[in-house]
This record gives sequence, C-alpha cells and structure tokens, in this order.
Amino acid sequence: MAQISASQVKELRERTGAGMMDCKAALTEAGGDFEEAVKVLRKKGLAAAGKKAGRIATEGLVHVHVAGSTAVLAEVNCETDFVAKTDDFRTFVSDVAALIASSGVKSVEELMKVKWPDDPENHNVEQVISEKVARMGENVSVRRFASYRAGDHGLIGHYVHGNGRIGVVVELGAGNAVLKPQIENVAREIAMHIAASEPRYVKREEAPASDLDTEKEIARDQALKSGKPEAVVEKIVAGKMEKFYAETALLEQPFVRDDKVTVAQYLLKQQNETDTKLEVRRFARFKLGEGLQKREDNFAAEVMAQAGQ
Repeated sequence: MAQISASQVKELRERTGAGMMDCKAALTEAGGDFEEAVKVLRKKGLAAAGKKAGRIATEGLVHVHVAGSTAVLAEVNCETDFVAKTDDFRTFVSDVAALIASSGVKSVEELMKVKWPDDPENHNVEQVISEKVARMGENVSVRRFASYRAGDHGLIGHYVHGNGRIGVVVELGAGNAVLKPQIENVAREIAMHIAASEPRYVKREEAPASDLDTEKEIARDQALKSGKPEAVVEKIVAGKMEKFYAETALLEQPFVRDDKVTVAQYLLKQQNETDTKLEVRRFARFKLGEGLQKREDNFAAEVMAQAGQ
C-alpha cells in the first residue's frame, strides 16, 4: 500500500475543495496516483451533488453582464447567503452571465449543454455546476435569464440593487444615431425606477386580457357586495382599472424621482431636452428567489440530525 503524505492530502484538498478525510481515502484508493484520486473524488462528488440537487435553493445572486449592445440579466441560486457572498460563487455567476451573452442561447436548457470556456476536460455547464454543488456542499442552479440586444438607435440601461437582490435591464429606443451621455443616464434612471416600482408592463395595451378580466371581475364583485346600484358599478370598475394601470403599467406610474410626474412625462421632458425621441421598448426585472418556497428548516436541528443525535 502506498504511503500517503500530509502534503499530498493538502494539495488534493486545495485542488478539489473536498474534505481532508475524503482526500486521504481517495489517494489511498488510487494507490497514491494524484490524477486518479481527483477522478475518484469527482465521481463521488457528482454522486453527492445528485443528492443535493433536490434541495431548495432560494439564496444566490441576480447579476447583469453588459458587453457592447448586449445585456444579460441572470439569476443563479444557492441555498445559503453564506455561499452567495463567496468570491467563488460570485465569479461563477459572472462567468455564467458572460457565457449566456457570448453563446446566444435562448433557454436554461440550451445553456446546460454549452461547453464551459477553457475547461481542460471539455465539460459543459451542467457538469461544471455539478462539480460546484459537490465542492460547495449546496445545491446550485441557474434559474432564469433575460438576454437583450439593443435594436437600431437603442441602448440598454441596467441597475442592480441590494448587492444582487434585484436586477433590471431595460431597452430604451432613441431616435438619434448619436447617443448622448444624458440619454444613457435616462436609461439607468428608468432601470432604477423599475427596480423600485415593480411594473408588470411597459404600457396598458400590453396587459393580457386574462389579467384585465380578473381585475374587472374582482372590482365588480366588490362593488356589488357593497350594495352599489348596477348603474354605479361600471363607473367604479372603470375607476379601479385606471388605478390598476397606474400601478402596473410603467409609463403610467409616478416617477420615483418625482412623483408629481409619470414615467411617460419624465421621458417627454428628457426627449425635449435632448432633442431625441425616447421610448421604452421592453424590460426585465428579477427579484432574487421570488416565487420560490423558502426553506424553513431549523439549521441547528439539521446539524444534530446529520450527527445522528
């Protein structure tokens, strides 16, 4: 049996991130062959990753990557805030967003099959994530992304709030071929507004009929239950719908920097000052973990359970 030195264990641990006892066992199994020991750990690590993949991951990072006229907004999740704050995780998220931009993929499923850049073993994204899961000890997943490439006479504004808790990208159309710095600032201001005010559509015409029908039904039901006569009910419903648009349509929302004007009025003012026709073409807003079920495990109890107590 080959003698396994402490320096070998230390080197293997630094390369793989695995525990000391796991490294020693892998070296012993591999007869002291370092590269073979790496493979042993990788195989075991991938098996462990599979067990972790079902665990709820609601922490993580929302990140924006901008390259020229392309911007990618991506949410990558992990299980704890502790891991989310590590340089390793943050670098990984940044690399994922950059890869989305350069590869042009349209879905997370497509992304999983893309080869990871400069990987000596030619792994794809899915395999790299599995290795991250094994090394970090937590489930890691790319949840979603939005990729925007500015069209003709357009530019991308972006904003990330709360150290990666909320992220926004917005495409602003500008009529002039020469984009002025002031217009770039307008795009950022609109992105900041979207982060704060949570619009659902750019303008009221984009609201799906199903959403409008639901709001009208609720408003009508409330008015009827309050005893209002039928003739008044429709006026109440119309008023409720105007309030709905003011809350959900970006252009009709009060502007966060000056709530005496709407976003549309703010844009008109900037349009006059820059002599440039301005329009919001589209936007995406991600809030970290929204719609996901939060873990309610008692951490201390989990540790005790794993210790067999």
